Amino acid sequence: MKYLKINTENNADLELLQNAVLQLKGVQSVEIIDEENPESELKKAFAKTKEQLKKGDYETLVNDIFDIITKNNKK
Repeated sequence: MKYLKINTENNADLELLQNAVLQLKGVQSVEIIDEENPESELKKAFAKTKEQLKKGDYETLVNDIFDIITKNNKK
């Protein structure tokens, strides 16, 4: 898998950009990451994990963790 990094201006409409990129052939997913505020991404991840544990969705939780580990090893 290859990644494309796009740097935007502060006033860019990220949702519109995300939708436009998703329309391109071959694009599987688009993720918006705020490098200036990595804590927000961490909070989202913990909130998702908390909900998965509440629902007893252990398989998805383990798969998500495995994806993170293997994604970091590819870099």
